[in-house]
Amino acid sequence: MSDQTTDATDIDDGKVAFELASPEALLLSIRADMVVVPGAEGDFGVLPGHTPFISALRPGVIDVHRDNAVDERIFVADGFAEVNKAGCTVLSSEAYPLDELDKADVEERKRDAEEQLAAAADDDERAEAETEIAICDAMLVALG
Repeated sequence: MSDQTTDATDIDDGKVAFELASPEALLLSIRADMVVVPGAEGDFGVLPGHTPFISALRPGVIDVHRDNAVDERIFVADGFAEVNKAGCTVLSSEAYPLDELDKADVEERKRDAEEQLAAAADDDERAEAETEIAICDAMLVALG
């Protein structure tokens, strides 16, 4: 991911502040022209001055637009997005730059989850395995 970080949520430069965080750390803090996020109800774009709201996320890719092009693509497995006038903050337990995902590794991860699903002893184990399979499927779609 980009190493360009700013802590400038009050800057009025026609950009949207975007932050991506995991439970462990702030992964990315940048200013962008627009950010497109995979919301639970569908993708949504965030521009400067966006109406505030909160959305759950589905597994998918965040597209960060800068200089009239998609500058970064980041896969998120889950989480929430908070949008306000200053920008967008995404909280996710898993986030990977799309170009760092390996299709063979994802396919292996999916096979492991399918084995866990077949061996599941209860509803909680089944739900966990099904969630993992859905994340892997979304990764494979994102990888093409």
